[in-house]
Parts: sequence; structure tokens; C-alpha cells
Amino acid sequence: MKFITFGRPSIYNGQIKEVNKVIKSGWLSTGKKTFEFEKVFGKYIDSKNCLALNSCTAALFLSLKSLNLKKNDEVITTPLTFCATINSIINAGGKPVLADIDEKSLNIDTSKIIKAINKRTKAILVVHFAGRMANIKKISQICSKYKIKLIEDCAHAIETKLGNKSAGTFGNFGCYSFYVTKNITTNGEGGMLVAKNKNQLIKLRKLSLHGMSKNAWNRFGKNGYKSYDITNSGFKFNMTDIQAAAGIVQLKNIEKSWLARKKIWNIYKKEFKNLPFEIPTKISKNEKHSYHLFTIILKNNREKFINYMTKNKIGVGIHYNSIGSFKFYKNKVKNFNSVKIANKLCKNIVSIPVYESLTNKETKYIIKKINQYFV
Repeated sequence: MKFITFGRPSIYNGQIKEVNKVIKSGWLSTGKKTFEFEKVFGKYIDSKNCLALNSCTAALFLSLKSLNLKKNDEVITTPLTFCATINSIINAGGKPVLADIDEKSLNIDTSKIIKAINKRTKAILVVHFAGRMANIKKISQICSKYKIKLIEDCAHAIETKLGNKSAGTFGNFGCYSFYVTKNITTNGEGGMLVAKNKNQLIKLRKLSLHGMSKNAWNRFGKNGYKSYDITNSGFKFNMTDIQAAAGIVQLKNIEKSWLARKKIWNIYKKEFKNLPFEIPTKISKNEKHSYHLFTIILKNNREKFINYMTKNKIGVGIHYNSIGSFKFYKNKVKNFNSVKIANKLCKNIVSIPVYESLTNKETKYIIKKINQYFV
């Protein structure tokens, strides 16, 4: 058995063909393909206000930057997330406030959100962990009641829905990732920002590319060249046409990939139900899970398990170490010492492979080796 990597992106023949077309066209940066990708992605999640970027981190940062955070302004978020979520709040000028997670769903606990709200609270940044929708209806109600903004980190949740409504379209902003390990990838890196307010997105589009009023593609029209103005001191967050060409083809295959992961997920659920570790809880009937991660929570000795899996040529991931475990954030994050559930669970959480190209042989081998470890 060759080593089974934790993540393995699906690269389609059509994707290579479309990327080659872009390369041969001579227009490699933000242009026609990028805007096309924004439209098809918007159609998939039912939003007309999409901005393609170079990462989900850029999307998070821009959405937070739009809030004009002042010193001591607070943004409530989960401790079970990648550091990019926390760093974006800090870099946008805000103070991250941790609200502990629910022990079953692993998403942010709404009761802890309410306790964390005060007059300095400007937003809630919710993460749909592993592709499971957070309690978004309740969180939306909280935001409405306290007149604060809602930002959704949908890095794990492109396909995720509650009823017919996509993750990322409940709040003021939705932020998506097309990193190499995500459910679709735009050649390794990429992201998308979705906004409820069209005018807000227009401003952020300029901010995403140096603050220019027109990008290079839009400076040429029927009446010839038109120069650009600088509207603010912006950033370099734009997506390229090479990335977008890949994204368009990836998006065409997203449901096929989702079905493949769902199949593996359900096999794991069945095979692991009697083993001595926690597996993901049941999915509600009106929810569409993206099946981005399959996490198991061990009772102890994660390092021993990881070493065993590695020795047996199976890659695993840690999603995630609790933000409350990183000393760097101790004086930068509020409620650092109060996220006891996250700190406890994150010491023994492990993610195992679940992706479209995982073969039946590989899936059976993973199940066999995990069973042998516990028997």
C-alpha cells in the first residue's frame, strides 16, 4: 500500500485544458475568467454579490475591515478554528473574543455567544466546522437583536445548506476557501467573498486590488483606454484568471465530489460506531453537510495514534488545536482561559482522509488499521 495522504485534490482533464487556454491567451491575471467564476459560484450558492480573491483569509480580512473596527471593538468567534480566523480579526484592528464550542456539534455554542456580548461587540464570526452548519438561525437572531454584524467562515462549507439556503448567505458576509485541501481548489490557493450588500462589495472590490477604481481588464472598452483613480490604500488580494479557470471546472464537478465524500463518510460512521472514540453526530434532515472533514475524538494518547497511522502509511490531520492552547494569543484574545470544552476536546481530535479520489481499497485499509489499533 502506498502512503495515503490526508488530502488529495481532484484535478480534472477539463481543468488542465481550460488553464492551458488561459495561458495561451496571454491574459493571466484578473480578467474575463475571474468574473465568469464569480457568476457561476454566485449561481451555485444563490448570491449575486461575489468577489473572487486569493484566499479565504483575504475574504475574512476584507469583511472585517469593512466594519471600521476601532480600538477595543470586539468580534466573537470560536476557539475551534484555524489561526487565520483569529489573525484576521487582529489585523483588521479588532479584539477576538472566544465563545466555547458545543461538545456534540463542535460548532460555537450560542449560549456562550450571548454571555460574551457587550457594548463593544461589533460582530460574530461563525465557523461552520468540518462542513456542519452552526446554529445559524439562532446566531442570526442574536445579531439582529443586538444590532451586530454576522460574518460566516465557510472554508469547510461550500456545499453546506440549511433547507435551501447556502452557508455564507445568512450573514452580512460569507467567506470561502479554495485551498488545495478544500472541497474545490483553484490550483492550490484561492477564496471568495460574498456580501449581502452590493454597494459594500463594490467598495471591497476596489480595496482588494490596491484601492484602484478600475482593474486592468476594465480599463479597455469600446471607447478606448480609461485610466484609474486610487480610492484608498488597498491590498493585493485579487484572484487570477488561471485560478478562476480551474475553479469553473472544479465547480462543475462539485456535486460528484460531494457524493463520493458522503459515501466514504457514511461507511466510516457505520464501521466506527462501536469503537471507543467519538465520531461526528447525526446530521439533521433539513441540513446538507459538506462532509469536508471526518473527525474522531480519542479518549487519550493522540500522539500514539498518529504515530501508528503514520507508520501504517495513513496521513491524518489535526483540526484544530484550540486557540486557547497557543501562548501567542494569551494577551491578544479575550476569554483565552475560559474555553474549557475546546481545550479538552482539541487535545485528542484527529481528522482522517475523506476525499473524492480515495479508493475503496484505501478506505477499507484505513478502516482495517483503525480497528486493529483498538482491538
